[in-house]
Amino acid sequence: ISELRPWLSGGMVTGGGSTGVGGGVEKGGRVRCSRRIWVLLGSLVLIFLTSLFLSVSLRGGVGFNYLEPPGWEESRRVKLVPSYMGAHRLSSPDAPQQKTCACPRCVGDPGVSDWFDENYDPDISPVWTRDNMQLPSDVYYWWVMLQPQFKPHSIQQVLLRLFQVIPGRSPYGSWDPGRCLRCAVVGNSGNLRGARYGATIDDHNYIMRINLAPTVGYEEDAGSHTTHHFMYPESAKNLAANVSFVLVPFKTLDLVWITSALSTGQIRFTYAPVKQFLRVDKDKVQIFNPAFFKYIHDRWTRHHGRYPSTGMLVLFFALHVCDEVNVFGFGADSRGNWHHYWEQNRYSGEFRKTGVHDADYEAQIIERLAKAGKITVFPGK
Repeated sequence: ISELRPWLSGGMVTGGGSTGVGGGVEKGGRVRCSRRIWVLLGSLVLIFLTSLFLSVSLRGGVGFNYLEPPGWEESRRVKLVPSYMGAHRLSSPDAPQQKTCACPRCVGDPGVSDWFDENYDPDISPVWTRDNMQLPSDVYYWWVMLQPQFKPHSIQQVLLRLFQVIPGRSPYGSWDPGRCLRCAVVGNSGNLRGARYGATIDDHNYIMRINLAPTVGYEEDAGSHTTHHFMYPESAKNLAANVSFVLVPFKTLDLVWITSALSTGQIRFTYAPVKQFLRVDKDKVQIFNPAFFKYIHDRWTRHHGRYPSTGMLVLFFALHVCDEVNVFGFGADSRGNWHHYWEQNRYSGEFRKTGVHDADYEAQIIERLAKAGKITVFPGK
């Protein structure tokens, strides 16, 4: 109390000559308080305006193109990508089953497997083209979250620029009863080593390979021919002129990269270094359709894993463009090791442990497709 008396006598006592001093202190305190309030309000306004400016700039303008790309309203009214939810056509059980190809067994033949017929949609295109450029909103939001970007791009503008560089059309037609288009889907499993499948693989019309997939030095086991090579930017390599490069995009930046790699060479890095220029045949470049990607995730792998493996994407690509599908180099080798045929990988179980893909469930799908007579699996060694 004795320590407080000088303060009380100077500012709180109202008698005698202390009144003027007390009033002056009170008035000065109010001025200082008022200034603090105005400084605080000004700071809050400045923070709000700064955050608003950053939000707009990161999303590419006031229109927020990332969250709602232009034209989604039209795409909801006119579905350029067929809905795959129950879109398959089921024929009458009494109607005679017409073969869809000239092969002994055809992928598209109905009535062979109820499970396959209920999930298979022959109308959805595996290739992203000018005609199905606008994705359904649920597909778009799912796809952009596979590898979220800090500064996204307007998907429509990116695609329009891309389709000025590549054809932007699908080279695949519908079923033809007079055709037998045989396809080999060649994985990278170590079970190819010593299997001597090379000549068998090379005897197909389409030979589809994934990521690195070297053939030089491995011709006897893995074959020497390639018609389709599926890669993403971080695994891309130069290809021969007669090979179709099929880009599997996980983000809008992947589309920006392929446009750049075939023209200006501006993009050198995504989340990892990428090729500045890519030597491939521009007329044979195809883009894997995100709607087809989600169709596999929803209807076939049933949300097991974050998304399907590239091997599964390629397998179902083949099931939608080919009449006969034969599968090589999938799964573990005879010792249970998971590794590539060109290397010894001492971490043999890593693919199954990542949590990104569910290798065991995907193996069940492959086994079920084989039992349904839709694919033939060559087990390797």
